[in-house]
Order: sequence, then structure tokens, then C-alpha cells
Amino acid sequence: MASDPVRVTDGPRELGAFLRARRGELDPETVGFDATGNRRVRGLRREEVAQLAMISTDYYTRLEQGRLASASAEVVDALATALRLNKDERSYLYKLANKGDHDHRQPRDAEGIRPQTRKLLENLRDTPALVLGRYLDVLAWNQLAEAVFKDFATVRRQDRNFLRMLFLDADVRSRFVDWEPVARSTVAFVRAAAPSEPRLFHLIGELSLSDTEFRTWWAERHASYATFGTRTYTHPLTGPYTVDWQVLRLPEDDQLLMVMTVPPEILHRLNSADTA
Repeated sequence: MASDPVRVTDGPRELGAFLRARRGELDPETVGFDATGNRRVRGLRREEVAQLAMISTDYYTRLEQGRLASASAEVVDALATALRLNKDERSYLYKLANKGDHDHRQPRDAEGIRPQTRKLLENLRDTPALVLGRYLDVLAWNQLAEAVFKDFATVRRQDRNFLRMLFLDADVRSRFVDWEPVARSTVAFVRAAAPSEPRLFHLIGELSLSDTEFRTWWAERHASYATFGTRTYTHPLTGPYTVDWQVLRLPEDDQLLMVMTVPPEILHRLNSADTA
């Protein structure tokens, strides 16, 4: 039976699923094991992970099968090293094992925008910018962001979520020349950064049922806190154009400010598109 797509984390079971996904992606030869012979599954065997982490195979098996409520910080760290997790994946593993101190801020009752933040958006006249909530809900935007993506005011508030629109809104999806890597990295960001609460369960469930690619990528359990990079967008009035982007945290409000640096020659045409 397929796993329930709505369950984002389920304690020990999710920890075990994450370990299985990561060991399945490791090439045995890269960590010193013989890749020849009868290997029924791709990646490392359980006993090989246990050997690298210097724990018993039985202990690792019970951990992966979700039959252990917790593991010590030393074991978690050893597994992260054995599985060659990157910084973001290691942080996520600690989060699943309840061993880290990452992002233990209390959620706000309502996601409001400070007047200072709105003023900042208004003053960014040459920079597309969005304020995103902890689930990537689009909370506020400036005029250039409308030109880059769409007029968010035309989207129902409950549907105004960047991850959701990236997969289900044809207008937003069509603005990305390199949509697949953007979508993959956004899925990984949400898995790593968003809190495991009913609001997120509903969003993940909806997307899992509606989009095969999302369902596949969410099941891969990649975690990434990528907060900057380069993307190529397109618009009917400009054609393709490349921007640098970065996400800045507003920690007191549990929000994100995403800003994009647009080439000067594109700005005039984007402004024209916004007023068209």
C-alpha cells in the first residue's frame, strides 16, 4: 500500500523513511564497498550503513523500520556522516530525531505584515520582491513581482501559496524557463524549513494528489535550505531573462523576503507589462 501523502512527518517512521531514501542514493564503491555481486536494491545495504556508523545492524534496522522512539545525538551524527549528508540534510536528520536546536521559534497566531516591511516593498522600485510566510504563502508583493509572476490579488487567498502555484498555476509555472530544478529545490526547501503542522499536511496532501511530479519529488525526501541562486524567467513582452535571487529571513515575524535582481534593460519592459 502506498504511504499516506498527507503525513509530512510521523516521528520514527519518517526518520526511518529518510534514512532509507538516503542510503538508496549512495554508490557502494564511493564509500569503499564492492558493488559487484547480487545486490537486490540500489544503494547501500543496511549492514553497510551500520558498519560505517559503527553501530549494530540490528539497531540500525530497528531505527530504519521505525521501531525505535529515538537515538542518541552521537548515533545521529554517525549516521549523518556514514550517509554523507550535506549540511541541510544533516540538519533535517537532527530535526527528525528531535536532537537539533534548529528553528524552535513559536509560530505566530496570524501572519501579518509589519508596516516597515510594506514600506520596504514599496521602496524596492527596481527589484521584484515578495514576502512569504512559513509555508511559502504569498503575503505581500510589489508591482515588479506582479510583472514577473502574475497579479497575486487575482488569486484566492487560500490558494496564494508559492509552492502550490509553482505546480498548479499555469501562469506562474510558465514564467520559469528552468521550471523543474526550481520546483525540485522549492520542494526540498519546504521539507527542510516548514513546520510539521496541519496547515502543511493539507498543502502536501493536495499537491500529492494533484501532481505526479510533486508526489515523486516529495517522496524522495530531499532537504535543502537554499536561499540564493540564479534563475531564468520569461515573459511575453521580454522573452527569457536571467536574475539573481536571494531569500532573507525576517526572524521576528517568521517570514521570508525574496528579492530578485533584474537586468536594467529588462526593467522598463517589465514595468510596461505591469501597467498593460
